[in-house]
Amino acid sequence: MHSIDELKERAEKASGKKALIGPDINLDEFEKAPVPHKYLADEDLCALPEEEEQELIMAGMDITQKERGGTYFQKDTTVVHCGTKQEGVEVIPIRRALEEHEWIRDYYWKLVKVDTDKYTAAAELDLHDGYVIRALPGSKSVYPVQACLYLEKEGLQQTVHNIIIAEEDSELHIITGCATSPHLKKGAHVGISEFFVKKNAKLSFTMIHNWAEDMVVRPRSVARVEAGGLFLNNYICMKPVKSLQMYPVTHLAGEDAVARFYSIIVGSPGSEYDIGGRIFLKKPGTRAEIVTRTISNGGDIIARGHLIGEVAGIKAHLECKGLILNGGIMRAIPELEGYVDGVEMSHEAAVGKIAQEEISYLMSRGLDEDDRGFLNVDIPGLPEQLKAEIDRAIEASDKDMM
Repeated sequence: MHSIDELKERAEKASGKKALIGPDINLDEFEKAPVPHKYLADEDLCALPEEEEQELIMAGMDITQKERGGTYFQKDTTVVHCGTKQEGVEVIPIRRALEEHEWIRDYYWKLVKVDTDKYTAAAELDLHDGYVIRALPGSKSVYPVQACLYLEKEGLQQTVHNIIIAEEDSELHIITGCATSPHLKKGAHVGISEFFVKKNAKLSFTMIHNWAEDMVVRPRSVARVEAGGLFLNNYICMKPVKSLQMYPVTHLAGEDAVARFYSIIVGSPGSEYDIGGRIFLKKPGTRAEIVTRTISNGGDIIARGHLIGEVAGIKAHLECKGLILNGGIMRAIPELEGYVDGVEMSHEAAVGKIAQEEISYLMSRGLDEDDRGFLNVDIPGLPEQLKAEIDRAIEASDKDMM
């Protein structure tokens, strides 16, 4: 177990280290000092200003909490609401968890390396907060837990570290949304997420980004899935952002473990996206799928995918389809890597350009299973409440594009 001093020392050495992929950004341009906000009770959440409420809704947050098993809400650097309504699920700010619970040290910086690059280093040196969401052994989610990371202060770098644990035989669903004040123009978000899916557990994690046009965003995440576990990782970004770079990694470390990544990206003019995912299939019977749908409406999009089959008896598929509109740029970079006989892996990548009226037609057809057109990505295994949240986000973004 690494001590805090050791982590700080490694982070200091990596504080100037550029990422291996993706454009570099200068974090010195952003403020990092704490920004205080008052704590919000349940009734206060329902009394937020209408403009702010709409931004949160577009990030998948239900301010009524009627169909949520728990809520974590961080505004700038301050946790303004945190609690759970569901037995068997814990929601704790990570700073408090580090102070009060010794067990969190078994998970903190265990999958992501603190010295990977200057963004991981910043998450240790400039940590504001973040959440720990944990499903206890055998517990089953009735409603998803929601987490929202919100930026209000202009020019702030928000830095968080999240840990998600689905204990053995548990089932956990999470909607996490990232959003900015309608008045904010410039900011940065640096986030570390570590996922632990234990034996025969199921975790669905859906992230919806609703950033401002001049935001720079650098998430870093790694997951570990044990025998019989299932990890569904869904990502939706249909709003402008200056620069987004992320490359989540999952290790299927137990037999018959499964991971599925699904992403929907709409790139706006002036926006730069470098996204992807990597899955290691380490044990017999493991299965993996990475599916990405992208539309460049004038933005610059790189869609990466990397599947690594280390043993016989694994199956994996990678699919990336992109449409180019209005002079956008798109690159699809699929990689398959097999090390032994008996691996079964495939990929499909396509980039094209169609007329504006055709894509408008496709996107105006509605959101039924047969009619969602190009943006339709079947996300199996999600609860109906989660599907409804995704459909509402897509529908609102479709209207904006038209």
